Amino acid sequence: MPQKGISNLIHYHFIVFVFGFTSILGALISIEALDLVWYRMLIASLFLGFFLLLFKKRRFKVPRSQHLSLLTAGFLIAVHWVVFFKAIKMVGISPTLAMLSSGALMTAILEPIVYKRKFLLYELIFGIMALSGMILIFNATPEDWKGMFLALIATFLGVLFTLINGKLIQQNSSTIITFYQMLIGFVFISMYLLFTGTFEPVFFSISTHDFLWLLILGTVCTAYAITGAIAVMKELNPFTIMLIINMEPLYGIVLALVIFGESELMNTEFYLGLTIILTAIFSNSIVKFRNRLSQKN
Repeated sequence: MPQKGISNLIHYHFIVFVFGFTSILGALISIEALDLVWYRMLIASLFLGFFLLLFKKRRFKVPRSQHLSLLTAGFLIAVHWVVFFKAIKMVGISPTLAMLSSGALMTAILEPIVYKRKFLLYELIFGIMALSGMILIFNATPEDWKGMFLALIATFLGVLFTLINGKLIQQNSSTIITFYQMLIGFVFISMYLLFTGTFEPVFFSISTHDFLWLLILGTVCTAYAITGAIAVMKELNPFTIMLIINMEPLYGIVLALVIFGESELMNTEFYLGLTIILTAIFSNSIVKFRNRLSQKN
């Protein structure tokens, strides 16, 4: 594997670790999921806007042919986060993160359709392995099916978001893409809050504790992490990206155990499911590594 490819894999694993910390912040921040995402996207878009103006000196123009894709992706990521954080507040960090494993199978099915390439048998096999692990995890917490179902919806929206960005990154800067998607998502949520009459003084009254966590969420876990995740899409295909994202449950659960202690401990069936998911991730990496070597020889 080329050195650049290895560095992108390592970088993306670090980004997914940051994504895992995002779920911790979702539990620490006391405001509702919709309000949380509004602040997150506002802070991220402001941070990226200032960054582009002060350091990149870039024009904010994107091809007109990509406007619809940007609008769609901005809407999808906004709804994805609202549903994701709602699930965390309903069932906790570990079950919500574990459901993200279904993204591998979803991507294995959708990527060939969206990118118009043939289905790869091993991707389907590893996707099914990840799904099997997810089913074990679901069986470990059957009483939480409503929150788990929300997490499943969030995963599907995240897959669609990833597939769209896999195409957008081919012609645009990742920073520009993320800036517009955060701004678009912020506008969509603002319109909803405006029409539902939610913009009241109490909405803007948040504690110092929540504000500090929101700053970290909006800058490090959003502006940096999303921009970096989109950038590596030039080197990594969406299925590999979704399989690495399956590390997010592991990173997030380990962090949750460190921060929240025994309240995040799960049963044996839960951890067996995670083991199957990790096996699928590493097996995919090995197969892809061997395929690239064979193509060179």
